[in-house]
Amino acid sequence: MDKNKERAPQHRKGHLTTNTPLIVSPKQWEAAHRKLLVKEKELTRARDALAAERRRMPWVAVEKKYQFDGPKGKASLLDLFDGRRQLIVYRAFFEPGVVGWPEHACVGCSMVADQVAHPAHLNARDTTLAFASRGPQTDIERLKARMGWQFIPWYTITDGFDKDFGVDEWHGTNAFIRDGDRVFRTYFINNRGDEQMGNTWNYLDITPLGRQEEWEDSPKGYPQTSPYEWWRWHDEYGNDEASAKVLEQVRRGRAAAQTGDAT
Repeated sequence: MDKNKERAPQHRKGHLTTNTPLIVSPKQWEAAHRKLLVKEKELTRARDALAAERRRMPWVAVEKKYQFDGPKGKASLLDLFDGRRQLIVYRAFFEPGVVGWPEHACVGCSMVADQVAHPAHLNARDTTLAFASRGPQTDIERLKARMGWQFIPWYTITDGFDKDFGVDEWHGTNAFIRDGDRVFRTYFINNRGDEQMGNTWNYLDITPLGRQEEWEDSPKGYPQTSPYEWWRWHDEYGNDEASAKVLEQVRRGRAAAQTGDAT
């Protein structure tokens, strides 16, 4: 028997046993699409306005001298800019105590890494994207090679950087800018805010079934599972043992998020 078919999840089966929306003519579909497009354009303008406010957020000077281990040795926060004006640092959990260690990083962080595009486009806008974890460089380099993440600059946190910037217990993304040798923190996002950094979620959001997670407002009977539980490391889909590890991590994550804002 084909193992892939044997382990195919319920939502991949060919027939929908759900209350689907109306099946209409192309003309009716175009009319419905135009109606929804009005709201989508409003959302686009609202998102643009929010981005404009974000660009006007005040800056805070980074006075501490943080130190990282990198593939070429010791590195300061300024070094992470790699000569560019802007820096984005994603805190990825790859270290002892994380589910999957030492073979895998956190499954959610791994999904983020899987969706990082070639850095040339960011670099062209004077921006560097880097990841930071507490795992040793030898393990990070091995992980990057195995998972195909060689082009992501990935550093080891050696001091209080993660605690000072709100990412010691949970993933998050910090943005920085430099003026000469002076570094400023300009923005921070975590929890579901990090979703906008990943194409998988954005692609799923335009499909008829969406993300197929229980929190979504979908027609009755649509396939839905608990949030995050369908995630896998990209080389472990169909692996029952890996699935059990992911569920363990999801439970830990939910417990940790109880005191935070998961929206």
